[in-house]
Amino acid sequence: MSREPLLNVKDLAVRFPIREGLVRERTVAEVRAVDGVSFEVAKGEILGLVGESGCGKSTVARAITRVVKPSAGTIDFDGQNLATAEGRELHELRRRVQMIFQDPYASLNPRMTVGAILREPADIYNVGTSAERTGRVSELLELVGLDPRFAERYPHEFSGGQRQRIGVARALALNPDLVVADEPVSALDVSVQAQILNLLAELRQRLGLAYLFIAHDLSVVRHISDRTAVMYLGKIVEVAPSAELNSSPVHPYSIALLSAVPIPDPAIEKKRKRIILKGDVPSPSNPPSGCAFQTRCWLKEKLGNPERCNTESPALVQVSTGHQVACHFPDKA
Repeated sequence: MSREPLLNVKDLAVRFPIREGLVRERTVAEVRAVDGVSFEVAKGEILGLVGESGCGKSTVARAITRVVKPSAGTIDFDGQNLATAEGRELHELRRRVQMIFQDPYASLNPRMTVGAILREPADIYNVGTSAERTGRVSELLELVGLDPRFAERYPHEFSGGQRQRIGVARALALNPDLVVADEPVSALDVSVQAQILNLLAELRQRLGLAYLFIAHDLSVVRHISDRTAVMYLGKIVEVAPSAELNSSPVHPYSIALLSAVPIPDPAIEKKRKRIILKGDVPSPSNPPSGCAFQTRCWLKEKLGNPERCNTESPALVQVSTGHQVACHFPDKA
């Protein structure tokens, strides 16, 4: 795997206005869905992005694929800024950045055959002749482990796992360099999840793909990702190699998340301390001052509620090679 950055996101912010008035003409507040996120994805790398529901993971995915336009920050993709690209430039960049969606039932058009669904990207970008596009459909189905004869069937004739394979095939139709996978296995049975994860890992090896893999299940991310970024309330609080994050987390939020992951050893599980976070995640329209996690932080209570946590937002700092954390007291956790 190359360490050359393919995607470099810096200070990414996505805000949605809250409007009032008869025709919603007054902006009275804003939802800070993503608030100053920075990370890199190298060529051929899988970066996992984890966090609770509502923390901004899917909004990051939609900003990178330009389904929503960022409010601030840069999205450097192979030397071009996706955040500001428009028109023809954006059209061409989207060809190289594709997305796999969470729901395999809602993401496929029920009125189109599988062949038409897989052919559509080539039709939009006018790639190849009609015969080449038809041949490409068969190649894509074989690539994801499906019979090319399925091209004449409709989405309702397939199981959830098969539909997600079709979604993967559609994402690969234009030979992208980066695939953004937004919780691609969370709607599937556990046995089917393993099949899709193994398929994605195999495609990475065969095609040299890079993935931004989004999930809320740490065990899934640990299985497939080279590195993992942990997100909380629109911010990234820790980034580390996946094995290191799971064995030696530093941020109190990461520690709490990992304490909830069961270990298949009764002796170890019995001795383990479970950290239960108090309260709910604050509203992104009214985030707390200082550290985003300070209202639920068990370490802050342990240290006697230091004022710095209430007033100063911690920056991501390096605690070891490739391991960054946004905490004022990383050595105390």
